[in-house]
Amino acid sequence: MILHNTAQVNTRIDAGTILTIDDNFTTLTDHSLIIENGVITQISPTESVQHIIASEHYCLPNHVIIPGLINAHGHASMALLRGIANDLPLNIWLQEHIWPAEGKWVDSDFVSFGAKLAMAEMLKSGTTTFSDMYFFPEVVAQMAQTVGMRTQLACPILDFPTAWGSGPDEYIEKTLELHRAFESSDLVHMAFGPHAPYTVSDDPIRSLISAAREHSLPIQMHVHETQKEVNDAVTNSGKRPIKRLSELGLFDPDLNTQAVHMTALTESEISLLAKTNTSVIHCPESNMKLASGFCPTQALSAAGVNIALGTDGAASNNDLDMLGEMRTAALIAKGYIGDATALSAKECIRMATINGAKALGLEQLIGSLEVCKQADIVAIDLDHLNTLPSYDLPADIVYNTNASQVTHTWVNGKLLVDCGHLTGIDEDMLKDEARQWGQKIKSGNK
Repeated sequence: MILHNTAQVNTRIDAGTILTIDDNFTTLTDHSLIIENGVITQISPTESVQHIIASEHYCLPNHVIIPGLINAHGHASMALLRGIANDLPLNIWLQEHIWPAEGKWVDSDFVSFGAKLAMAEMLKSGTTTFSDMYFFPEVVAQMAQTVGMRTQLACPILDFPTAWGSGPDEYIEKTLELHRAFESSDLVHMAFGPHAPYTVSDDPIRSLISAAREHSLPIQMHVHETQKEVNDAVTNSGKRPIKRLSELGLFDPDLNTQAVHMTALTESEISLLAKTNTSVIHCPESNMKLASGFCPTQALSAAGVNIALGTDGAASNNDLDMLGEMRTAALIAKGYIGDATALSAKECIRMATINGAKALGLEQLIGSLEVCKQADIVAIDLDHLNTLPSYDLPADIVYNTNASQVTHTWVNGKLLVDCGHLTGIDEDMLKDEARQWGQKIKSGNK
């Protein structure tokens, strides 16, 4: 839609630079975004839209405007377990610390506040959409709608009982119930979240694959997180996890399968991922902290595999900063294969935006700044010592910028961060409650 003469719109953003992340990676100087009813309706030179009057008008001449960042994998409520067990390998970290802590503390109240804490952190650092795999997803769904943030909820499925249910059959049915409940939501999207090959047996995987096909739901799963996971699977079954999952149908091209971590891959497995349109969710900082291994991003990219970025949970990262995740992803790729040209800044920005949207099946709605897409937008202030002078904008964003430079965040056209401040969350109250939770968990007294 192009507006002529004097017109009234919801929002007009005049920006020094707009990085659209469209197919051509178009960069626009001195352009404006026009937003109506949560949708981008026009992107034009600022001088040509002076006649357009907006209810909310933002002049950001020193900023770059980018699509909202997409955190394609995490466990939001684990923000309450941030730093509870550091400097430990994955199996000890998970089995001796995280699972016992979750068994004691995780309930709907824990999930509700933990998710709110995580959403606040993500919004302030430029993330507008997150994928979450955690218990009580119905609570996270309600919180996301209250906060106004976009989410994919990969409802957890495991072979054993948890606080959320008795076993796989109940988890699958609850996922389908939530899908029906939120099917018309603009913000909340459901997925199946089988935890990992070593925690979900064959029959539940077959069942959820059948349900995913019937209801067109994505599937997100931790796969090949460590070499030990692969070795143990071969010892126990004679098959690498990807081979077993492929035989069960998890990597069929008609499914939207999102494979998280993927640190131990062969050439044939990479080829399989490319042929089946499977997305890989790369979590570089969590992988490093837990010494889980390195995802071969350059080989995956060369094969044409869609790679998105995730932070994983704050208990293993320990932050939810996607700007930092981009930088880490770029540096790891170069150091891992000894090639400074590996995983360019542009590729990393795509991983955190449009690739994430493709992975979640939302690329028609979000991931780039284009007319008719949802207005999920982030403004980054480049008028800082660490981003001056500027010679290469994508490199500035990936290698120079930090989360404190995010000044504005919009989701669905609604301003959720204004000049660095949350508009719908009382940050002081949030901090006070986080401290109370921390004291309670540290004391061990529920």
